[in-house]
Amino acid sequence: MFTGIVQDKVEVVEVRELDKFRTHVLEMPDVLREGLAIGASVAHNGVCLTVTEISGDRVSFDLMRETLRLTNLGAITPGQCVNIERAARFGDEIGGHAMSGHVMCMADVVAIDEAPNNRRLWFALPASMGRFVFEKGYIGVDGISLTIGDVRASTQGDGVEFSVNLIPETLHRTTLGERLPGDQVNIEIDPQTQVIVETVERVLASQAR
Repeated sequence: MFTGIVQDKVEVVEVRELDKFRTHVLEMPDVLREGLAIGASVAHNGVCLTVTEISGDRVSFDLMRETLRLTNLGAITPGQCVNIERAARFGDEIGGHAMSGHVMCMADVVAIDEAPNNRRLWFALPASMGRFVFEKGYIGVDGISLTIGDVRASTQGDGVEFSVNLIPETLHRTTLGERLPGDQVNIEIDPQTQVIVETVERVLASQAR
């Protein structure tokens, strides 16, 4: 389990490509490697990955076909950074919201509103995900636990768009400070919201029969 509180941006220093498979090598600082072992879970841009090798400050992670299809990790090149969060431990403070590290889709950055000391980003979601998005609800964006600001019909299709408001600390600590219109981010819907919505849909569908 993860909390959506990103601990640092970490550089991908090497990418090894195979057929529908790749390995990312990250140069992780001491504080993030403390107690880290092969087999441990670490979230990269919100994607739960497993440590496969540790060599000094370099830590390797394998990405399989489904991960490359559903997430933005397949487009990462050496020199780029990813948001990193170690798996939560019993007793840790849950500063964000419970997240599984299972990305459901990607969203496009469609607009950025700048204001003094903060920034608002707008994202476009596929229509199938729109029913899980509510004002003031939780959502995971590239592994960051965020509160949804506004929700509106998409200006570019049948989906929906939502906004998040970012403080300077989030912009500094995460890759969202570098995102531009046209970029894609990983989305994890709040699990509790998903369960409630799908349960209500099943009940209503059974009553309509």
